[in-house]
Amino acid sequence: MSTADPRDAVIEHLPAMRAFAMSLTRNSAQADDLVQDSIVKAWKNFDKFQEGTNLRAWLFTILRNTFYSGRRKSKREVADVDGVMAATLSEKPSHDGRLAMADFEKCFAQLPDEQREALMLVGASGFSYEEAAETCKVAVGTIKSRVNRGRARLAELMDIGENDSLDMTDAATSAVVSSSQMPRKSIA
Repeated sequence: MSTADPRDAVIEHLPAMRAFAMSLTRNSAQADDLVQDSIVKAWKNFDKFQEGTNLRAWLFTILRNTFYSGRRKSKREVADVDGVMAATLSEKPSHDGRLAMADFEKCFAQLPDEQREALMLVGASGFSYEEAAETCKVAVGTIKSRVNRGRARLAELMDIGENDSLDMTDAATSAVVSSSQMPRKSIA
């Protein structure tokens, strides 16, 4: 039976595809899912099917490849049928980050303009001390001093000790406060 559109012939191959899927999965529900996924892939890629070639072989190749792709993917997944693993997972509430950021902004606003400017350039924007000094039209030592004093004052205002871990919302905020975050070196 020859039809004008090869898509019309797909229905003829469904029983054989299901039988092949059953032989691969050994499970009725999985076989039905596999056939359905394969038909969806075939339908989306019908522009790649060459008229006059074997439609059945093309559909079976898609089904087989879909099956083996799923097997490879499942090897990387962890089975958690009883939900024990999922129950142990947790996520820090996003409001903690917003609260920490609000505290940081309040403390940051209390710094003198020169210190805020130096911390923004060196800490948050990643400028080298030389680049920040050039931008502010001051000596490199002045920028280093402003950054050091600004970080010390921020740590004091935020009640952060030397050995406390910084639990900020992002790396840029941590860089402004942390003296361990070194600015990048200037190439010039």
